[in-house]
Amino acid sequence: MAVEPEGTGIPTPRVSLSALFWMFSKIACTSFGGFMAMISVVEREVVAQRKLVRHEDMLDGISLASILPGPVAVNLVVYVGYRLRGGMGALVSALGAVLPSFVFIVLLSLAYFRWGQVPAVSKLFMGFIPAVTAIIVNTAWNMSRKAVTGWREAVLVGASIAVLLGIGGFYSTLVIILAAGVIGWWWFRSAVSTATITMLAPALSAGHGTRASLLLVQPWLLAVPMLSFEPSLTLKLFLVFAGMSVMLFGGGYVFIPLIQGIVVDGHGWVTTQEFVDAIAMGQITPGPILVSAAFIGLKVAGFAGAVVATIGIYLPPALIMVTSTRALDFIKRSQGIRAALRGIRPAVVGMIAAAAFTVGGTAPHHWASLLIFIAALIALLRLRVQVVWVIPAAGLTGLLLF
Repeated sequence: MAVEPEGTGIPTPRVSLSALFWMFSKIACTSFGGFMAMISVVEREVVAQRKLVRHEDMLDGISLASILPGPVAVNLVVYVGYRLRGGMGALVSALGAVLPSFVFIVLLSLAYFRWGQVPAVSKLFMGFIPAVTAIIVNTAWNMSRKAVTGWREAVLVGASIAVLLGIGGFYSTLVIILAAGVIGWWWFRSAVSTATITMLAPALSAGHGTRASLLLVQPWLLAVPMLSFEPSLTLKLFLVFAGMSVMLFGGGYVFIPLIQGIVVDGHGWVTTQEFVDAIAMGQITPGPILVSAAFIGLKVAGFAGAVVATIGIYLPPALIMVTSTRALDFIKRSQGIRAALRGIRPAVVGMIAAAAFTVGGTAPHHWASLLIFIAALIALLRLRVQVVWVIPAAGLTGLLLF
């Protein structure tokens, strides 16, 4: 039996909800190396192999996912699931895409809280910090090559960096996003092309990720202290992460200055060191970096905290994605929206660049930190080494040199 995807008028093979779940679970388990790796695998599986969605429609989905808040790869999964099976399709597809990385990060976090203070393990994470800094710098550079095309965009980048480093905090981030949107509408509304939004789609030529097996771990003894449940605290966790999720324009790396301002400086739920370690663990697990929210939730409120923090960081963007999918034609035609987004993108680049200063400032003041940072940056920029290999190599180097 065939079904018409939302708004296309072209029938495609019907896929069951269970098949959607397992398809995206498999994709998530093999998607190391950032959101573009996961997007590439989704495109290969859904378009090239199964022919469930047309290539043109996939480009529309990538473009829409790129300009909305939240993790780009998960937004795209929600888009595909919604087009194929409506609301339930979006739900089970997102669950399949997030669950493997959630399991990975919870197991790693349990081990971290149990053994993280062992000197050898501490040295391992000391090596992670300069490598994470290099990853952030690499991300900011790659994004700037597309987002910064003139002096106006450069001004927005510089202003964003100055505000975050000079003032900082969540409200600064909020002001940056809102002000950049207004300035973008003012500066670019007459310059925005009437071309369709698909021209904004990122290239699909990124690597397809690295296949890996699931870890076989017996975490039961470690998990016992993490099974407590405090309703008021878990509700607060959900509201905080849900509030942050709608500000995450530009992908998961915007999470870094946001979490610094709210969870580290504001609530004091984790230390800066623990936060950087959480980002590092998010880099060596498959799937999106925002799964690091589970680490923070686990630290604050046990397993229930990990669950609600993860739901909070993914659910609001998913709902926005579903709503926007229905309004895709309007967004394509709206020059005002696209002009505002043209202002927001360089501001986001500045926020990510500021995050590199924040994270790099926590690195040990040691020559090995500079060596790891330079080596990681060369590996990422020049050699195109995947992140999943950079982080472990940096940790082993830290273990040897610190």
